[in-house]
Amino acid sequence: MGFRAAEPVSPKPKLLLIASLAQANVDGLADYVAGADAGLLPISKLSSGAKTIQKICQVVSNIPWGVWLRDIGRGGIKQIVKVGCDFVVFPAANTSLAILQDDELGKILQVEASLSEGLLRAVDELPIDAVLIDGEQEGEYFLTWHHLMLFQRFADLLTKPLLVCIPSNVTANELQALGEAGVAGVIVEVAVGQPAGRLSELRQTIDKLTFPLLRKPGKAKALLPYISRETGIVTEEEEDEEE
Repeated sequence: MGFRAAEPVSPKPKLLLIASLAQANVDGLADYVAGADAGLLPISKLSSGAKTIQKICQVVSNIPWGVWLRDIGRGGIKQIVKVGCDFVVFPAANTSLAILQDDELGKILQVEASLSEGLLRAVDELPIDAVLIDGEQEGEYFLTWHHLMLFQRFADLLTKPLLVCIPSNVTANELQALGEAGVAGVIVEVAVGQPAGRLSELRQTIDKLTFPLLRKPGKAKALLPYISRETGIVTEEEEDEEE
């Protein structure tokens, strides 16, 4: 996963749609992630997580894949960069700087929603590709005005792309509000038992929306280049046809 500064004259921006797997199961995976721009596997155990992400990358190879680290120690960081995934999501509080050793691995920093303005400005200067607002999706999770306030605050203080977690039953109006607030991408949890075509529906909904042009000069636009499974060369997803 990668991001770059948008051109002064930009086509209609769109929200990136990232599928986060609730279970590490490859059965029927292609159907569940159809419509997603990228996939994400949360892992807490390095040994099993590394094997699973390698399988997943082989089963669904047409999109970038990343791992969402949960309490992986310094030694684990050194191993995860060798797995072959395209990007990594990691918490700021307990992730070693050893992750910087891989220049080709996309890096998404997970930060607390309560982060101060000063620290947010510091985050914007770090060698990372995007920022994810931390948030637990428990019970009947739904988007509130408080969420929108937080997203707007982060987007106003950051030039790096902002990612947020949303429920799978999000509506078109809610997606429109997120795009207008400056959110660059959304992460949706998918699991066996959910409707297999839900992400495809979300993709169609997003593609029909019209978002304002990026408001800040130099504001980063989210892209999804990734490492070819066969050649190891970094390739870049084609941009909209009008570019």
